[in-house]
Amino acid sequence: MNPRTTPRTRAASVRRPALLPTAGLSVLSVLSLTACGVVGAAGDDDASASPSRSYDITVGLLLPDKDTARFEKFDHPLIRDRVSSLTDKQGEVVYANAEGSKDRQSEQFRKMVADEVDVIVVNAVDAKAVAPDVERAKAAGIPVIAYDRLAEGPVDAYVSHDNELVGQVQGRALVNALGENAENSKVVMVNGAPADPNTALFRKGALGELDGKVDIAKSYDTEKWLPEVAAEHMREAVKEVGAGNIAAVYSANDGMAGAVIEVLRDAGVTDLPPVTGQDADLAAVRRIVSGEQYMTVYKSFLLEATGAADMAVAKVQERSIQFDALARDVVDSPTHKDIPAMLVPVVALTRENIEATVVQDGVYTVEDICAGAYAADCAEIGLTS
Repeated sequence: MNPRTTPRTRAASVRRPALLPTAGLSVLSVLSLTACGVVGAAGDDDASASPSRSYDITVGLLLPDKDTARFEKFDHPLIRDRVSSLTDKQGEVVYANAEGSKDRQSEQFRKMVADEVDVIVVNAVDAKAVAPDVERAKAAGIPVIAYDRLAEGPVDAYVSHDNELVGQVQGRALVNALGENAENSKVVMVNGAPADPNTALFRKGALGELDGKVDIAKSYDTEKWLPEVAAEHMREAVKEVGAGNIAAVYSANDGMAGAVIEVLRDAGVTDLPPVTGQDADLAAVRRIVSGEQYMTVYKSFLLEATGAADMAVAKVQERSIQFDALARDVVDSPTHKDIPAMLVPVVALTRENIEATVVQDGVYTVEDICAGAYAADCAEIGLTS
């Protein structure tokens, strides 16, 4: 099955989701999946055709790397299982991981176009470099949904989070942690990859909270989000600013936060400054429990991944009402305007709300988090099974 659709025109407005109270996130997960995410429900815009519509769908899924733990552990299996559920187990997800290489991702993308998959969901290694492949898919009549990162080229839809809000949450957390001393505090910024369009949004949001409130002593972009590159940046910052003078570190994600903390430890820092993160990796949640990392941004993998699967299947099956219900926002890329989008809310995860976020949503169990050396720290904050 390979029906093709034509992109629609949306008004040039963007609705930003509010920062959810942590206790409401699981409720939203349930409501989103049972209400607007149902494909093939009663009241379909083309109900007369639904009995004969094939569910034999092939979804191509392209993820960027294996260094970010969530992609292999959560995103891929969640999308795979959701597509299977939506298609009475007839749909298939063909998966490829670029392992950080834009050239490898391009090869994988071209193969999926040649194999005539029905729709491609892509989290681009390099948003600009992937544009010719998006064009190639467009010419072949294959819809492309940009996932987590907004790709350039004529993508049909985008599923992610309000990434500027992510940066705002991180920056606000640092200012709150520094308190009355914020104005005179030296902060080091370890940003993400310059090829990732989300990096600029994270940084913009963070700077909106940090500018004029703290002293940004050093700021770095980190090639491919690699923790080893972040460690190099942090070693330079320690040398130039002084380990004892660094009052806080803005780290754009959890993998880099771990590297930053290790460098500070190696430099002899025992009273670690507040360090931010993003993605709620298990290692980061454990560091938060132990007090090594101040916070991370929890972005519901369930909502994002199942939303992408819902949109992909709705797009292929030409169910425009379901698709429009999912894509209620619009975003602009450097090459295209008014791209239909689903922007999933985010939550600041700290020691105070671990149970109400990743545990309640079933991402990790208390046993996962509190294993071994972390048991005493968990007991200290009342995190028990």
